[in-house]
Amino acid sequence: MFIVVPIKQVPQSSDVQMDPKTGTMIRSGTTSIINPLDLYALEAALELKDRMQATIAVISMGPPSAEKALMQALSMGCDQAYLLTDR
Repeated sequence: MFIVVPIKQVPQSSDVQMDPKTGTMIRSGTTSIINPLDLYALEAALELKDRMQATIAVISMGPPSAEKALMQALSMGCDQAYLLTDR
């Protein structure tokens, strides 16, 4: 079995600050994590891997810094990681 799990790197919600003039999030200086809901899918895939000898690939779209999320997924037990980026 081959399982693909899409993940997204997002700012940690406790670090988020908003620009009062523009109403947009200030990303500089925030800590990025794997989206907590994506971690549920990742854990489910890892359980299947243990039961059915599956191979797991994680894929993410984002800037080069999203590689950290992919490395975390690999350290959790995923077999392959792919980053789609335009930079």
